[in-house]
Amino acid sequence: MPVSRRLLLSTTALSVLAPALARAQKKAELPLPALGSAVPLAPAPLLLGGEFQPAQAEGKALVLYWWASWCPFCAQQSPEMQKLWESQQGKGLQMLALSIDKTPEPAVAYLRKKGYTFPAAWLSPELVRVYPKPEGLPVTVVRGKDGRVVQAEKGQLFPEDVAQLAKWI
Repeated sequence: MPVSRRLLLSTTALSVLAPALARAQKKAELPLPALGSAVPLAPAPLLLGGEFQPAQAEGKALVLYWWASWCPFCAQQSPEMQKLWESQQGKGLQMLALSIDKTPEPAVAYLRKKGYTFPAAWLSPELVRVYPKPEGLPVTVVRGKDGRVVQAEKGQLFPEDVAQLAKWI
């Protein structure tokens, strides 16, 4: 069966463009922020109501936590993040969990089903400009009291690792 010229050209074009597309997608994933780098903040509407305001984090440690409702490693870490939130919020800890779900609905359903109360926002196209997701999932970044990164981790943190985040308060 003869191969049409159109099929041959489109197949060739795909084989040439595929590596470039893969590189472009890879570039969209950022490295973890460097220790000591400034962490800008912006208001973020919270999935369960209310809004995160940057002023809440002034002079306080802020844990930024990128997660997804479908992520098995996040499912292991999120209960520990809830424990951290419950035990440390009154001591000055601030938290902003950023869901990377495609839409906010699965994230809201997940938070409600699990009973999580830590402040969580959906990473909308507008918010991703201020809170770009570093490579990996889950990702945990601690912004120190001075507004600079004091700890940055990609991948699942174990219970003792999450508990140690309280040292930054």
